Amino acid sequence: MTEFPRITRDPAVMAGKACIRGKRVTVAMILGNLGEGVGIDELLASYPYLEREDVLEALRYAAWMAQEREIALEPAA
Repeated sequence: MTEFPRITRDPAVMAGKACIRGKRVTVAMILGNLGEGVGIDELLASYPYLEREDVLEALRYAAWMAQEREIALEPAA
């Protein structure tokens, strides 16, 4: 696995989902917020215990995960 020191997985924290530094903030939550248009600065203001590098590493982790899997999508209409 590629090195992602800020990403942790612990069955006792958020059911083992990928989290930021053992906190109850999942990579999926960060990505969902960014996908909804929440900016990084706004996200950091809402979660003051997060750092900019946490958000950037969540993005790098998601990109790494996406390149490992192929998902069949329906053709665009």
